[in-house]
Amino acid sequence: MSIYVGNLSYDVTSDDLTATFAEYGTVKRVQVPTDRETGRPRGFAFVEMGTEAEEDAAIEALDGAEWMGRDLKVNKARPREDRGSSGGNFGNRGGSRRY
Repeated sequence: MSIYVGNLSYDVTSDDLTATFAEYGTVKRVQVPTDRETGRPRGFAFVEMGTEAEEDAAIEALDGAEWMGRDLKVNKARPREDRGSSGGNFGNRGGSRRY
């Protein structure tokens, strides 16, 4: 399981998150998604910790806490939803038209 961390400063680094979450246990992995075009962090991250108890302690302590000028949103990450394919014909818009 991992932790979702939202409302992050765009200046945050994975090292910043590792140092903060390490206060609550072993940090196994940190992911800071970046914008494809700008390369800038997108304002959220995922943190994986050693045990569920460590994750619970971090969530309890950090949810709603002010950090780097922002009020954090910290909770258990939910599985990613399958949105279907990103391609497709979108209802055949732009195709041949019959009049």
